Amino acid sequence: MWGSRRNRERKSVVCIACGDAVNRSAAREYDKEGNRWERNGKTFEHLCKACHRDLCHQPRDELETILVEIDAGGVDQGEFFTRYETAVRDRYGPLEEREG
Repeated sequence: MWGSRRNRERKSVVCIACGDAVNRSAAREYDKEGNRWERNGKTFEHLCKACHRDLCHQPRDELETILVEIDAGGVDQGEFFTRYETAVRDRYGPLEEREG
């Protein structure tokens, strides 16, 4: 009645970070909305395991609000980074480097 999961696992996907094609079983789903457990009506992008490990896995609460406040789509890249860093520092304190 249902299709075999094995067939889905053999499907190739492209990592959105590095562009490498990898087997679906060797990839991680990426949901730009931040909630991969709500699956209805969604299509997912994929990351290879190495790129997924390199992601920051911190919660993205308030991200959209900050982006709207700093007019993210209306300024050039340099100004965006300046505004974003200032907004994050004002809300959460100084940015710290993560030790890997």
